[in-house]
Amino acid sequence: MSDPGLDRLQSAAGQLRLKLPTATAEKLLAFLGLLQRWNATYNLTAVRDPEEMLTQHLFDCLAVIGPLRRERGTGPKRVLDVGSGAGFPGVIIATACPQMSVVCVDTVGKKAAFVRQVAMELGLANLQGEHARVEKLRAAPFDVITSRAFASLSDFVGLTRQHLAAGGVWMAMKGKRPEAEIAGLPADVDVFHVEQLDVPQLVADRCLVWMRLAN
Repeated sequence: MSDPGLDRLQSAAGQLRLKLPTATAEKLLAFLGLLQRWNATYNLTAVRDPEEMLTQHLFDCLAVIGPLRRERGTGPKRVLDVGSGAGFPGVIIATACPQMSVVCVDTVGKKAAFVRQVAMELGLANLQGEHARVEKLRAAPFDVITSRAFASLSDFVGLTRQHLAAGGVWMAMKGKRPEAEIAGLPADVDVFHVEQLDVPQLVADRCLVWMRLAN
């Protein structure tokens, strides 16, 4: 008997042109199961319905995997997810891209603790949860710094530029193309690509803003 959640997930992955091994898909669904259980006590996300969690959280974050692999390749990389909350998109990246080392940082202790629990229960050795303000985080530089509805683009790059490795990029998840935010970026930040994302089963605007330090 097929699992409706697994079927929906694999269908969405197909629409995103992602090859998602069954074991990986099952881990992603187990992550959502953990989130539902923790959410009942700790209020980690305002989205409560499991069906909505699939589309608004899981499919939304899966949509960045293809672009991330395209821009950064499939080799080992260090990824920082800023203001990660319950692990979006960091947990999804760590699960779908096991060769990447992902650090999720959040100022809310229970959210960082949840990410650490996810890493332990799902066996994600490449995932860390850190309770800290990102500007005070002590860590080696990162090849990719990402966020999902964390702050304005100027605040995002301003708070994290000390963590960007040489040749690294920022990957900001946004709704509509943020023209005013792009216009407000510092002169030394280059927006080299803004791409629209088509998230399966989600009727909303989504885009990725790719940035790097200008030469």
